Amino acid sequence: MANGAAAAAIAQAIKASGALVRVSPADFSTIVGRVDSPLVVMSVGRFLGTTYHYLTSYKGLIFYTKSPEQLLMKGNTEFVIAKSIYIPS
Repeated sequence: MANGAAAAAIAQAIKASGALVRVSPADFSTIVGRVDSPLVVMSVGRFLGTTYHYLTSYKGLIFYTKSPEQLLMKGNTEFVIAKSIYIPS
């Protein structure tokens, strides 16, 4: 239940702030590495192949990336697995 609440909170923050930054997978990993106890929301898309989608917040902005491979994160990263992540175009 807490995982769903965290995902809903991040989704609400995106709607409220409108500050969504798309970055490369390498830059996303760098940003996550700067946080002491990072929270990352992840979903797996399976349309025309597998794609991993990631969200995290850093200094008031929401960062998003997608990758054909799972990203490696440091050991203390907390994950919320979402059914899907919707990113407005």
